[in-house]
Amino acid sequence: MATVAAMVEGVACGAPGAELSVAWSTVSTGLVPPAALGLAASRPSGSVSLKEEELQAAVEVLKCYELHSILEEWFTEVLQTDLQSNIAPEFWNGIAQYENTVEEPQCILLLLDAFGLLRCRLDPYLNSLDLLEKWTQMGLLLGTGSQGLREKVYTMFRAILFFSTTKTFQEMIQQFYGRTFKIYMHQQRKKKGDEGMSESSMSEPELDQGDLEEGGSPEGQECAGCNSAKELCWCSVALEQFQQLSEILHRLNLLERVSADAVTTILHRMIEERMERRCRGEYEKSFLTEFQEWIEKVIGWLSKVFLQESPTGPTAPEASSTLRRWRCHVQRFFYRIYASMRIEELFSIIRDFPESKPAIEDLKYCLERTNQRQQLLSSLKAALETRLLHPGVNTSDIITLYISAIKALRELDSSMVILEVACEPIRRYLRTREDTVRQIVAGLTGDAEGSGDLAHELSKADPVTLENGQESDDDICEPEDWVPDPVDADPGKSSSKRRSSDIISLLVSIYGSKDLFINEYRTLLADRLLHQFNYSAEREIRNVELLKLRFGEAQMHYCEVMLKDMADSRRINANIRDEEERLPEEERPPFSLIAVILSSEFWPTLKEEKLELPEQIKEAMEAYSKRYEKLKAMRTLSWKHHLGLVTLDVELADRTLSLSVSPVHAAVLLHFQSKSSWSLEELSEVLKVPVASLRRKMALWLQQGVLREEPPGTFSVIEEEQPRDRADKVVLLDSDEEGDSAMASQADQKEEELQVSPQWSHSPRKVKGEPPEGLDHHGGPDRSWVPVSWLSAKMAFSAIPKMKVRREQAQQQNCNSLLRAFISIN
Repeated sequence: MATVAAMVEGVACGAPGAELSVAWSTVSTGLVPPAALGLAASRPSGSVSLKEEELQAAVEVLKCYELHSILEEWFTEVLQTDLQSNIAPEFWNGIAQYENTVEEPQCILLLLDAFGLLRCRLDPYLNSLDLLEKWTQMGLLLGTGSQGLREKVYTMFRAILFFSTTKTFQEMIQQFYGRTFKIYMHQQRKKKGDEGMSESSMSEPELDQGDLEEGGSPEGQECAGCNSAKELCWCSVALEQFQQLSEILHRLNLLERVSADAVTTILHRMIEERMERRCRGEYEKSFLTEFQEWIEKVIGWLSKVFLQESPTGPTAPEASSTLRRWRCHVQRFFYRIYASMRIEELFSIIRDFPESKPAIEDLKYCLERTNQRQQLLSSLKAALETRLLHPGVNTSDIITLYISAIKALRELDSSMVILEVACEPIRRYLRTREDTVRQIVAGLTGDAEGSGDLAHELSKADPVTLENGQESDDDICEPEDWVPDPVDADPGKSSSKRRSSDIISLLVSIYGSKDLFINEYRTLLADRLLHQFNYSAEREIRNVELLKLRFGEAQMHYCEVMLKDMADSRRINANIRDEEERLPEEERPPFSLIAVILSSEFWPTLKEEKLELPEQIKEAMEAYSKRYEKLKAMRTLSWKHHLGLVTLDVELADRTLSLSVSPVHAAVLLHFQSKSSWSLEELSEVLKVPVASLRRKMALWLQQGVLREEPPGTFSVIEEEQPRDRADKVVLLDSDEEGDSAMASQADQKEEELQVSPQWSHSPRKVKGEPPEGLDHHGGPDRSWVPVSWLSAKMAFSAIPKMKVRREQAQQQNCNSLLRAFISIN
């Protein structure tokens, strides 16, 4: 400013200097407030048009002396000095005086007064700015142009006044906009209630869709907008003040600078609070439409903030651009926050699928508009490892959640890349669990609890596809249908295989081979068949047929043979029973024996345990074997004495018990017919059962009150139960009692393989013959079919003999009521 004045004085020294001096004085006092020039006198009053004409004449004089080019520079220098020295300190001193103001209405009024004073100080400069732009367009001035000068002035306002704001000012602005937001949303809700139903009749969900619940209760005596008593409501005053402040800020071009941070903070907080209140933990409903409607109400408030609806507001293109920018910002923030919340809850959403499908669809919609896939992958993997993949969770529960994850994540991401990456820890962990295959197979056959998903998948009869398979021509889609994989997809895996894999294929691919599952199913099928004792196999036949469609007929051949064994056993037992019934009464065996005859080569390895059965049972087995040999020449039976089921009616002096027990339990009790008291060592020697194993078996009869141990190591029959016997009935049963698998575990098989005992080695007798019915002949013309297990007649055994004991036999050794009716041994 000093430089510009010196140039004017230098030019004025020449003639006619008086004219130039007067012109400069007129222009300077007409464009800026006198106080900015250090003058105490105010401008002379007069009409605006006359004053403008005088100023224009003075500018023309300056132009004659070629001083019109420095007028803009002088104006901005004076404005900058005035802002720094007077206007800004005055404004911030006024704001500082309001720090101790407690009442919110008073605080808002004082804020409005401070901005009103600021407008009074800057209005003269803005009016002069209009004149300078006009003169520039007329060619009287040389400068940066009208838009350039105005932008320079507005930048000066923002830089000097609000480059650094105080905490008090920020709190005042946030409080003001936060209150006006609540008041506006409250009025919108009231307007909606007036158009439809009254507030008193609105349902609770309807009330919650407004945004006034953030602070007050609409049902109380307070106004939900301003939180004052209804008779003291100042909502209308606040909205008027809101309109006034918006006009002032727009006039000074400070709307974005002053309100943007506060509006952003308020909207973010409101969105987060509303989302927590409405959406957290609610997975069965979509919230996108509801929030879109709410965001439209927010945009209505923003249009008032930025004077979109004001008649004195900015031009339509400018306002529309501002609102479009804010709409995009609010929507992006909502999508990001909503997606983040659902990502945090994704474990629970997966657990509750398919009931939580709306939440999955909402998350999918948001992920398509945000860049949060990596956040989802990291969060889900951490949640799985923390909440699922640890020893405290059952394998069946892990598999159940993995199945839910397959369904939910396939809905979320059709490329299945998220499933592949996020669930890799599950697949890796399941490989470390010993019972994973068994649980999956049990689920396929409907034997596991909550296995409906896998059983349903099996009924679809789609063939199993493994990820390491080659892509066929059928897998290649049409060019117009091709969709690229996301950038986080594994390039080493086929996209079409990934997309086409179903639940069973994904479970099988944990191990990369079908053989483990087929072998496990054989074991499970064997257990089911050997525990039914009625030859009924309709369900198993259906499962085998479905598994053949899934895994192929060749893989299920052994299982078909097992089912055929059951049918053959039924027919053989029927023939033997008919033969026994044709015998005279005195030649019939004391009880009939029903056996399950197994082709050992096709069945899983059975458990091997020693057990010496009573003579009457061994005689029945020998008689059964002879009748079998008549039906099947050159074949005999190898009995598995320890396998089966025995149904006993135990008749004591004061009670009768009906039990189903294992053969070893029945053998123990049969020995008490001939002797009422046995030591543990004596029974072990007679039964050929180890002492430790026999003691565990005795626990059943102790628990049932049939035997007592007194003194320790000696067991005797309890004919009449005494009170002390009932008190002693609580005995812990071992976990290897009835219901255990009849199959040998992998550990048992490995241990047997390591034990090399000469007395157990043998060479089966090989006999040439034809393959049994139902088996294919794979030998060539010069090869003989030598099925060792069939033609050497080495058959595994599971029998159900029914034995009736004559009453005179049961009267021995004072045990006349111990055993009277039927025994079934398998």
